[in-house]
Amino acid sequence: MYSLIFRLLFAPMDAERAHHLSFTALRALDSVPLLGRVLRFICGRGTVRSADVLGLPFPNRVGLAAGFDKNGVGVRALSMLGFGHIEVGTITAHAQPGNDRPRLFRLRENLALLNRMGFNNDGSRQASFNIASERKKIDALPARLRPIVGINIGKTKIVEAADAVSDYAASTRVLAPLADYLVINVSSPNTPGLRDLQSVGSLEPIITAVRDTAAEVVENPRSTLGHVPLLVKIAPDLADDDVVEICDLALRSGVDGLITTNTTINRSVLEGREAAFAEAEAGGISGRPVADRSLEVLRLVKKHVGKELTVISVGGVADAKDARARVAAGADLVQVYSEMIYSGPFFPGRVIRGLESSRLLTRGTGGA
Repeated sequence: MYSLIFRLLFAPMDAERAHHLSFTALRALDSVPLLGRVLRFICGRGTVRSADVLGLPFPNRVGLAAGFDKNGVGVRALSMLGFGHIEVGTITAHAQPGNDRPRLFRLRENLALLNRMGFNNDGSRQASFNIASERKKIDALPARLRPIVGINIGKTKIVEAADAVSDYAASTRVLAPLADYLVINVSSPNTPGLRDLQSVGSLEPIITAVRDTAAEVVENPRSTLGHVPLLVKIAPDLADDDVVEICDLALRSGVDGLITTNTTINRSVLEGREAAFAEAEAGGISGRPVADRSLEVLRLVKKHVGKELTVISVGGVADAKDARARVAAGADLVQVYSEMIYSGPFFPGRVIRGLESSRLLTRGTGGA
């Protein structure tokens, strides 16, 4: 049914407009108590398989990556689909419109997306009001159903690179009290100069500022770690040596985990006519074509950090088999996004049930 709806309604529509329409419809359903419960029963049944990660009680290991809910307005609604965590953002200290439209494209032959959104969001202050409102709704849910809320922060476009540290700190001051965990995003290709901040010399002072600011403004963190867990999201286009350097930095600087990986600017991952289209367009590619490199980076990171850091894997997860491969490679959590555009609202539940049933079966076989 979703495939039919997608072809007839969403496919002919501008991708960003379709996103807003579907997200608005989901929030509207969630706002009606009876419909919200029906939505959870249909889409999210059988998805509670609790896991303690980052000192937090995740309902399951599969979450929604940053980019879908940029302003934190639909966390509870999205959790009705079964997600164990929702990563809000990317949020910047100051509101910004993002890049000119069109800026989101479906690459249907490759089951991918190309975006150059440019961190369009309402800014940290407005986002804090939104997230506070959503947290009240979440608190009304039974404890086992409450999703973990991550907040992904980035650099404001108009802020010079030299002032990036204070910009990230400003977002942290406003948003850390509302976050179960925080993510430093220095890996989007759509803010000029942002990926340069992945260099160890630029990234280290940002980590220090975010970590110290969060400790200053959050007296009672939700995590049993005793502080707001902090992660860094990295790009798939980094050379392996640079990935290892970031791992070393994370290990020595108090970072709790890494998210591997963001979108890619490598057009060679695409096939067919869409490869030529993407060559002429700016932006990052997500979806199935990034799966191989995302898995490579996950394995490299896990080999280097072992159990010292939490690793969240995102990029090209298309089904429960892919999620199982990420967990087998060492991922503590898995995130999805692009595939949900193509597979619809039942997709998260299928992945979660497939992943967790496999884990239970494996444990049962081992016990025998």
